[in-house]
Amino acid sequence: MSNHYYSDKPQVAHDRKAAEAVLRGISLRLVTDAGVFSKNGIDYGSRVLIDAMELPSGAHVLDVGCGYGPIGLTAAKLVPDGHVTMIDINERAVELSKENAKGNGIVNVTVLQSNLLTEVKKRDFDVILTNPPIRAGKETVHTIFEQAYDHLKVGGALWIVIQKKQGAPSAKAKLESLFTRVEEVTKDKGYRIFKALKEE
Repeated sequence: MSNHYYSDKPQVAHDRKAAEAVLRGISLRLVTDAGVFSKNGIDYGSRVLIDAMELPSGAHVLDVGCGYGPIGLTAAKLVPDGHVTMIDINERAVELSKENAKGNGIVNVTVLQSNLLTEVKKRDFDVILTNPPIRAGKETVHTIFEQAYDHLKVGGALWIVIQKKQGAPSAKAKLESLFTRVEEVTKDKGYRIFKALKEE
């Protein structure tokens, strides 16, 4: 696992690149590197999630497994009067997200290195977003769902993107065991977007 993106300290040699991306009509310049998820460009699943996610005005948002930042930084741009916390186990991803926030003039973000949600103290997020680390295994993904439930306020929502072939049916079943309402918001090229609502 040492050279895999789901690792706290990737050992693979650096290979930094910068690219422009337009997400939800927002132009971002994003630096990537070897040893982080989808280093050659924003993956299709993240794009589907970014296009689907709904963020209330002033929302407090958590991006779990932020990588170099496309989901969380787009969210921060969409809620300039809110705040986005971005977490990743991978220290290289965390440093890139910080660099990309600064490079794009985004100040309403906090980026933390965290194994799952262990370093996240806030327990009343409005929205949690995740393109979960499928290659880390089903147990890890399901733990993210459990911890996300505990970190949402009542009325908050967890948004997930997952491929059908990578476990969407079991992910939905796990979500339905935790949340009162789980909706399939959209599907695109085998990707499913689920919105799980935490209700009283």
